[in-house]
Amino acid sequence: MTTTLLPRLLRLIINAATILTLTAGLSQLPAQSVVVMVNGEPITNYDIEQRSKLNTLSHKAATRQQVLEELIDEKVKIKEAKKFGVDPTSSDIDAAFAQMSSRMHVTADQLTKMLEAQNIRPETLKARIKADMVWGSLVRGRFKESLQVGEKDVAAAVQINAEEKDKPQTESFEYQMRPIVLIVPRGAPAAAMEARRKEAEALRARVQTCDDANALFRSMQNATIRDTVVKTSADLPAPLREVLDKTPIGHLTAPETTKQGIEMVALCGRKPTTIDTPKKREVREKMFLEKYEKKQKAYLDEVRKAAMIEYR
Repeated sequence: MTTTLLPRLLRLIINAATILTLTAGLSQLPAQSVVVMVNGEPITNYDIEQRSKLNTLSHKAATRQQVLEELIDEKVKIKEAKKFGVDPTSSDIDAAFAQMSSRMHVTADQLTKMLEAQNIRPETLKARIKADMVWGSLVRGRFKESLQVGEKDVAAAVQINAEEKDKPQTESFEYQMRPIVLIVPRGAPAAAMEARRKEAEALRARVQTCDDANALFRSMQNATIRDTVVKTSADLPAPLREVLDKTPIGHLTAPETTKQGIEMVALCGRKPTTIDTPKKREVREKMFLEKYEKKQKAYLDEVRKAAMIEYR
């Protein structure tokens, strides 16, 4: 009798210990009480708390209700996008997360640790990234034609807003450039980088034409001259435009230190163009954003009306 009961008692003790362990684990999990169901998917108190922390970290002030509405919007956006086959993979989201971290000059792991230090799960940020990705892609894809900005409208807007002080901004040039790199191996001492910089300065004085630059840098070891790149003023940031405007045709820009080594640009041509201007680009982007915001808001209102939203 004793021999028969012993295995049963052991099993009961083990089962009880297992239940206690599971219960203890559950008690450590964050509160998951559902606040609202959106098309059958829950939004919990924990989701709201996490997004609130993320918004605070992003210096985006919002009330609890505003955060909830934001999460509801994201749920309906993602569901609507799936209807049209817009459904990025986890790898796509991870890549976008990594791109965001790169813009912040940190690695994806460092960004994850920064979030965790504020008790924010990285999945909270990735959820927002996903919603932004799918919605932007869906709206631009579905309403491509109506979002187009006509060049006549852009020209008219530029003319209306033009003032005397704006005239220099409406001028535009087309630049023909050949990037040049004096390669410095990664991890090389600062002295090696400085030596190459001095070498670059000396070479600048020898180059008077792009043919000179081509012949010189093609024959050099640990140096490269790339194919011609053509850009307009609207394609380039203002500081670079200023440098190119001050550089004589056929000459090299001042050397700059980069990850690859010492870089310069051979300016092979600069001519006025009416194709595009910084002012036109600015006006065009503003007009597009105005159209986009109006269209996406109307579309979101329509999608939300059709959604099943059940508050608990």
